[in-house]
Amino acid sequence: MGQASLDNLVFFGYQLSPPIMSGLMSGLRILLIVIVGWVILILIQKLIRTFRTHLIQNHLDDPEEAKRAETLGRVFRYIASVIIWLVVGIVILGELGIAIAPILGAAGVVGLAIGFGAQSLVKDYFTGIFLLLENQLRQGDVVEAGGKSGIVEEVTLRYVQMRDYEGNVHYVPNGGITTVTNMTRGYAQAVIDVGIAYREDVDQALRVMRDVGTELRADPAFASKILEDIEIAGVNEWGDSAVILRCRFKVAPIEQWGVRREYLRRLKYAFDAADIEIPFPHLTVYAGQLKDGSSPPFAHLSKNTDIQRNT
Repeated sequence: MGQASLDNLVFFGYQLSPPIMSGLMSGLRILLIVIVGWVILILIQKLIRTFRTHLIQNHLDDPEEAKRAETLGRVFRYIASVIIWLVVGIVILGELGIAIAPILGAAGVVGLAIGFGAQSLVKDYFTGIFLLLENQLRQGDVVEAGGKSGIVEEVTLRYVQMRDYEGNVHYVPNGGITTVTNMTRGYAQAVIDVGIAYREDVDQALRVMRDVGTELRADPAFASKILEDIEIAGVNEWGDSAVILRCRFKVAPIEQWGVRREYLRRLKYAFDAADIEIPFPHLTVYAGQLKDGSSPPFAHLSKNTDIQRNT
């Protein structure tokens, strides 16, 4: 449109001057840029959701992979939003006639200064990216990280949110995570140590442990939780007052604690039925003696040689 056309442009009965017309056209272009950016963002987020749904449907038998797809989808949508609106902002500045190069140069200097002042924050984000890409933990996992342990409720680029057994919520910055211990990846082992008295028959105790483990796996309530038959490791240690026997179950993720508690409950009844002693500390009470070296009579000593009680 030529200058003469701009001079003679009439809008709703009013003749618009070239500066006003130029500003109006610039505003329309900015609006168009925002709309295009918004549409692109919607399309990208829809594409990410479709890809996430596709991954979940292809791994219906693997709930852990589905959790990972959900976590990555949320993070990628966040990254896409930041990048697209940043590009939209730069294009709008160019449309307004603001030189972008000096701004980018100044932003680089400011970013460098902020980077030195917020190294921990930058470290959080970089560590968060690797935690997600390397699939070290996912929502729903039970992990120990950054000195805290619990079930993972949320994973972001800056922190990991965990809830422990008592219901306390811990926010662990990603930068403080050096080691991740994931207790629910693929499968778990319910390791159980049992103490018996030294006078008991070790082979008999091991047979009872195996029988109880077989019965537990045959129970319909635990059949899907226990993946393999009980593994009897045997004598693991000679303790101060007991022979320590060890066994373990290969179980589904997050089921090791429930299986361990139920096995110990059943094993207690089985040991009682087989008259196998489970040792516990004893205390002998000594009444003391007089200065002449003689011991005073102690009422209960006339009936029992010593007094024992569970400590």
